[in-house]
Amino acid sequence: MALGGGTFLTQNKILPGAYINFISVANASATLSDRGIATIPLEMNWGPEGEVITVELGEFQKDSQKIFGYAYTADELKPMREIFKHAKTVHFFRLNSSGTKAACTYATAKYPGTRGNDLRIVIEENENSQPESKLYDVATFLGTVQVDQQKAISKMTDLKPNDYVDFKTEASLAVTASTPLTSGTNGSVEDAAYQTYLDKMEAYTFNAMGCPTNKSTIAELFSAFCKRMRDDVGKKFQVVCFRKLADYEGTVSVKNTIVGETDNPALIPWVTGVVAGTAVNKSATNMDYDGEYQVDTDYTQSELEAGILEGSFMFHLVDEKVVALEDINTFISVTDEKSGDFSSNQTIRVLDQIANDIAVLFGKKYIGKVPNDASGRISLWNDIVKHHQELQNIRAIENFTSNDVTVAQGDTKKAVVVTDYVTPVNAMAQLYMTVYVQ
Repeated sequence: MALGGGTFLTQNKILPGAYINFISVANASATLSDRGIATIPLEMNWGPEGEVITVELGEFQKDSQKIFGYAYTADELKPMREIFKHAKTVHFFRLNSSGTKAACTYATAKYPGTRGNDLRIVIEENENSQPESKLYDVATFLGTVQVDQQKAISKMTDLKPNDYVDFKTEASLAVTASTPLTSGTNGSVEDAAYQTYLDKMEAYTFNAMGCPTNKSTIAELFSAFCKRMRDDVGKKFQVVCFRKLADYEGTVSVKNTIVGETDNPALIPWVTGVVAGTAVNKSATNMDYDGEYQVDTDYTQSELEAGILEGSFMFHLVDEKVVALEDINTFISVTDEKSGDFSSNQTIRVLDQIANDIAVLFGKKYIGKVPNDASGRISLWNDIVKHHQELQNIRAIENFTSNDVTVAQGDTKKAVVVTDYVTPVNAMAQLYMTVYVQ
């Protein structure tokens, strides 16, 4: 007779033997999440309409032509290059819609837009072609660059769609030196497109959102969206707008424009990338502007001071370099509950890091899985303390001890109440020095 064995739920076995359970330890951890995820809607002349396009920095550098229709260095991609100066992942959205796809006898452009008008189809007879069985080589060109070639094709139905065109299966193959696609249009940008974009972004995670328009009504819409998501939903990010003084820590207001233009929000992508990509223990104060625009820094000392007091993110000129004046948001109405510290984006990054990380930790490891008893609450306390110790190790917070966190049962059996005291660290920005001469 064999001994007993297997797994167990309770200790109620009869036969002697080894009853062993194997349980995977929950892999949710109290480690710090990465930053550098941004999102921005843009007007484009290539790409899908009504869809979020998520692009990594490496993808953008390598495959920009396939994704956006242009080589990495093209002027049309300047806003993308600006945001990728400091962001590592960007959720893009094409604002313009109702455009038409360029087309010719043999193919239709993959997407609507004027960039499709630079496509052309070249068909040559294949070297192995026979009079009784014609074979062709079909190439797709974007401008002067060949982006696809399919060889030894006998009929149109043998052609496979590529990244740029869908072939018309009803056409007949014939040698052509070049057949251009024509009549592609971009469509227009309607105000409703911004709301469509915001609705879609509710499902995505990111650190910063750009509002690349000088329309005050759209900036108000984006700022209100950010406030609702931060305060009501618990999704922590900041929105970057052009001259929108919202008096709110979630809204960053860029005041500068570019030389020669009085209301061009061209700097929004760069600032959005910075807000998203600046590390939780770093500040954008005095950061060099490393973008491609010529920034208008024509402000007096008193105007710069006024800009800080009103909550504007500004650039100024220092030793012939354009640098960010101070890493601040639009919060200025100090109360007993919110000190002036909340105007510092570095402080907000720390607080958002805590909120987002603990929410993810609680959702993955605790909700519906860990009993709300003393042991369960101690486990949660340990994870929060570990998380904060990591923040302290990288000098994002200071003077933290385990006594600064308490975890208790709430008013119901399911509720947990956490009290948490943290002191965010900010980078040095002002020096007050007294020199005594003897």
